[in-house]
Amino acid sequence: MSSLPESLQRVEVALSPQERFEEYLQSKGQRQTKPRKFLVETIFAQHEHFDADELIDKLPRKGEENYVSSATVYRALREFVDAGLLNSFQLDGRMVYELDYGYPQHDHLYCTRCRKLIEFRSEELIALRDEVASDHGFRVSGHRLIVRGICRDCVGSRRKKRKQDLV
Repeated sequence: MSSLPESLQRVEVALSPQERFEEYLQSKGQRQTKPRKFLVETIFAQHEHFDADELIDKLPRKGEENYVSSATVYRALREFVDAGLLNSFQLDGRMVYELDYGYPQHDHLYCTRCRKLIEFRSEELIALRDEVASDHGFRVSGHRLIVRGICRDCVGSRRKKRKQDLV
C-alpha cells in the first residue's frame, strides 16, 4: 500500500470493512457467512484492481480450507459494490473492481497496450467538475474518468524495438 501516492492512501473511517459489510447485511436482514468474511479479508488485504476471474484464481481450490465457489464470489462482489466497499466499472469488456470504502475518490490512466491502471487524484479536475456542474445547476454525486492511452513503459519499449529494427 505504501506504493500509492499520499493523496490516494486510506482515509480514516469509523468502521472496518468487515464491520461496514456486517452493518450492510443487517440492514438487508442477512447474516455474515464464513465465505463472505474470507472474501472481504482477502480483497482488503491489498490495494489492487481486479476482475472476478483474477480473484477466483487467487483463492483456495476446491477441497482446500477457505474454498469459495465461483457463484459465491460473483454474488459477493455485487453485494460488496452495493454495500459501498468496492467500485466497479467496465474496462475492455470485463467488469473491474477496486477498493472504495476508506479511499478517496480518484481517477485512472489506462494503458491500452499492457492494461496497467494508474490511479491519480487531481484537485484541479474536481474544481473544474464542480464549476461546470454549478453552471448547469447540477448536484454532483461522483464521477468516473478513465483516460486511455499508452503508458511510459510501453512507449519506451516501442522506441527500443524501433531502434533495434533499424540496426
